Amino acid sequence: MEIITDQEPSSQLLLNELHSRNIITQPTQQRRRVAKGSSDFDTANYFYFIIHGKIKISQINLEDGKEQTLYMLGSDDMFDVASLLDGKEREAIIEVLEEAEVLEIPIESVRELLAQEPTFQKLFFPYIAKQLRSMEDLAVDLSLYSVYQRLIHLFIRNLDQKSIRPKLKMIDNLSHEEIASMVGSVRKVVNRALQKLKKEGVINLSRKKIELSSIQKLLNKIDEPL
Repeated sequence: MEIITDQEPSSQLLLNELHSRNIITQPTQQRRRVAKGSSDFDTANYFYFIIHGKIKISQINLEDGKEQTLYMLGSDDMFDVASLLDGKEREAIIEVLEEAEVLEIPIESVRELLAQEPTFQKLFFPYIAKQLRSMEDLAVDLSLYSVYQRLIHLFIRNLDQKSIRPKLKMIDNLSHEEIASMVGSVRKVVNRALQKLKKEGVINLSRKKIELSSIQKLLNKIDEPL
């Protein structure tokens, strides 16, 4: 599997471009604080840049209530790319998991910038590629790997490359139920896999907290036979 690093262009660069082109003319009015649990986003008319916080985009099977997380977004992320490109409002559920602050920009302004400015295009298209790779990884995991292996891949993709100590980003304080929705499973099955990783010395578990014990032990799991 491919290990994704933090080398993708930051959305802060895109924000700088918006400022330079006067797309963001009144930042204080276009900045929004969004409370935990909120889903108040109008992706048909606005494009959003996340300044800080944690936002989940998911789909739910209305018949059995099973949820599949598509994206877990944080600072330097943006949405909704699909609506921006095809003009269709997203049917997925958007939920704020941690109080967030976003920039809400009219979507037509961003489309105009994307169509006319090569500098913006060079920053934006790598972000699209990053999202496509993320969906590709999810599809492969759900099709080919066990829940235990999906968890290992999830942890590797969320390694904090900038931290000196072993650390996960974005997922370290998620509930086991939220983790289950990211790997296409249910909490009971995920709990067993987490306990196995704990016994193997890969992670430590506490209430709503997953801590890495050893990056090397985690990486060694990649080479273990299926």
